[in-house]
Amino acid sequence: MVPACLWLLCLSVPQVLLKAQPAELYVEVPENYGGNFPLYLTKLPLHHEETEGQIVLLGDSGMVAEGPFAVDPESGFLLVTRALDREEQAEYRLQVTLETEDGRVLGGPQPVLVHVKDENDQVPHFSQAIYRAQLSQGTRPGTPFFFLEASDGDEPGTANSDLRFHILSQVPAQPSPDMFQLEPQLGALALSPKGSTSLDHTLEGPYQLLVQVKDLGDQASGHQTTATIDVSIVENTWVPLEPIHLAENLEVPYPHLIAQVHWSGGDVCYHLESQPPGPFDADTEGKLYVTRGLDRESQAEYLLQVWAQNTRGEDYAEPLELQVVVTDENDNAPVCPPRGPPISIPELSPPGTEITRLSAEDADAPGSPNAHIVYRLLIPEPEGRAFELDPTSGSMTLGAAPLQAGQNFLLQVLAVDLAGAEGGLSSTCEVAVLITDINDHAPEFTTSQIGPISLPEDTEPGTLVATLMATDADLEPAFRVMDFAIEAGDVERTFGLDWEPDTGHAQLWLRKNLSYEAAPSYKLVVVVRSVVDLVGPDPGPGSTATVTVLVERVVPPPKLDQESYEASVPVSTPAGSLLLTIQPSDPMSSPLRFSLVNDSESWLCIEEGSGEVHTARPLQGAQPGDTYTVLVEAQDAGMASHGVVISGASGNSDLASGQGPYSFALGPNPTVQRDWRLQALNDSHAYLTLALHWVEPQEHVVPVVVSHNDQMWQLLVRVVVCRCNVEGQCLRKVGRLKGMPTKLSAVGILVGTLAAIGFFLILIFTHLALSRKKDLDQPVDSVPLRAAV
Repeated sequence: MVPACLWLLCLSVPQVLLKAQPAELYVEVPENYGGNFPLYLTKLPLHHEETEGQIVLLGDSGMVAEGPFAVDPESGFLLVTRALDREEQAEYRLQVTLETEDGRVLGGPQPVLVHVKDENDQVPHFSQAIYRAQLSQGTRPGTPFFFLEASDGDEPGTANSDLRFHILSQVPAQPSPDMFQLEPQLGALALSPKGSTSLDHTLEGPYQLLVQVKDLGDQASGHQTTATIDVSIVENTWVPLEPIHLAENLEVPYPHLIAQVHWSGGDVCYHLESQPPGPFDADTEGKLYVTRGLDRESQAEYLLQVWAQNTRGEDYAEPLELQVVVTDENDNAPVCPPRGPPISIPELSPPGTEITRLSAEDADAPGSPNAHIVYRLLIPEPEGRAFELDPTSGSMTLGAAPLQAGQNFLLQVLAVDLAGAEGGLSSTCEVAVLITDINDHAPEFTTSQIGPISLPEDTEPGTLVATLMATDADLEPAFRVMDFAIEAGDVERTFGLDWEPDTGHAQLWLRKNLSYEAAPSYKLVVVVRSVVDLVGPDPGPGSTATVTVLVERVVPPPKLDQESYEASVPVSTPAGSLLLTIQPSDPMSSPLRFSLVNDSESWLCIEEGSGEVHTARPLQGAQPGDTYTVLVEAQDAGMASHGVVISGASGNSDLASGQGPYSFALGPNPTVQRDWRLQALNDSHAYLTLALHWVEPQEHVVPVVVSHNDQMWQLLVRVVVCRCNVEGQCLRKVGRLKGMPTKLSAVGILVGTLAAIGFFLILIFTHLALSRKKDLDQPVDSVPLRAAV
């Protein structure tokens, strides 16, 4: 176990040390002290009188000090034993402790700083006894061109080392004794304003300057030293530079030397600036470099400014300016303008009409061959020369070849720089051209002659007479809008037209009642016009159509004295028996012609002129109480019979069952209503006839609507219309009879016959010619004499 007293000792000693840690004691000793030694400096703050300890002086390293310092053991004063030299050592750091004989520390350590106070005991001196400097003409006055170097061993920052420079003399003193000025504190030698004026006119020198350096600042006393400066005047080489031209994209090693400047004075540094900033630099010798390739399209010119400066960065003279012009290389192809929407050109535009003017851009130097663009049409029209292109201006115009509305062209134009010379760069421009429509086509009817159309004079107004169709060759829908009008042939406005402007169809309707006596026929001239004003030639004959309408006289149907006739006939009645006579209601009417329509059993016959009805054969198969109904047709004797009898019960037997009258009507088709007429014969039959003099010879399907007891159905009646001979028989088309010669064979036979006749004629004439020659060869006596009368 540790004794308690040791614990107390361990705890108390650190506390004493912490409390006894004093501040550093500062003591100042004059340099080169000339009095008696030892020199007492200061009493140390250690209370050695109260203790039995002694004061121990230690050096910086903690070892016992051996030097000019000591401690008086009696008084406790720090003392110095000899003179001190600040230039040898400016400060001393000491430690003083109070110790017992056995080395136990009773007080301290006390730090002591001994500072040697400087005395002006050092003489300033120049770095050289003789200096040599160069001064260039053109140097700005006041700009130092040379710096003197001098030093003083005394303490820096004090008056003892505060140096001042002065010019003592100038040789020669011409043209002015004050050619130079020397900055006192810095020793910067510069040209005075008087000296600058003199040097600008003549080249003088050299000059020798005697200069002095003195310490103690501006005080009159102090140590001093002199030196000589030989100043040689040199010619000004700081001259303006000619502009230089550098090719863009220059393929050389970089940095590339482009120029050099030179300041003939000494101690020069070169500083370069570029406007705008560019890849340029200057070295210590005044060589100017471009550090990388230039691009004229990014920057075509640079202005370089170069300064000649002293070591403090002050300008010797105004900066030199160097203009760098970047020369163009053909490194940019022409750039075509973006292709816009198609350019619309109206059709029938005259040749020479400008479509567009191409303007490709070349980033190379304007006005140079590199930016001289010519144009060439790569894809012209397939046939002819529909487009022309001016190679210089880029103006594209219409050529002589005609163009049609609706045509689209995508023209490719080659834009080439170097004026199209070999090696030029090119781009392909595209121009879209659309030929737009103009209203240059008048509408025309598809048929110029319509009819003749026969209309009974009792035709109801509102009946469709004809449909006219017209077409317009223009493409634009607005130009195909048509207007129809009856231009001639209808003074009383008996007819009218209805149409939709954009359909090209016009319907001719009957507006008023017809009268055969007033107008037996009409020649209607219908004209069609474009609603939009026509461009180009006037409408041709195709813009009119003639509709011929014939009015048919309507003769009232003959009336009989009875609507129905009945006769009771025994079953055994023989053939030829007179049953009854059918007579007209008006005995004074025109003669009638009678015929039976539906004598299905062929039991009866009727006299055509008298109307007497006889039995044609025995009533075989008839039973007592049977009813046999036959229809009788009566017509004017002068009219031909063209009709079909329709029975209401001939349709669906389910629909036709029951009692009551039948009603008949033509289907709703306007053409059917125009071409056919339907008349009721009685309550169960109707008579279908032609309403016109002429319809197309073919099979027609006529819809007939039958109504009976609130029920309705439709019958489709098939009627064959044909051309008839005088006997009323249909004329049918027949093919070529087998074995009959064709036209080609007939021509062949004819040609063969003529050839044979010609051959025989040749034989006859040849024979006659030979006979005549034989007669000429006979003697004269052998020819008989003709008798003279």
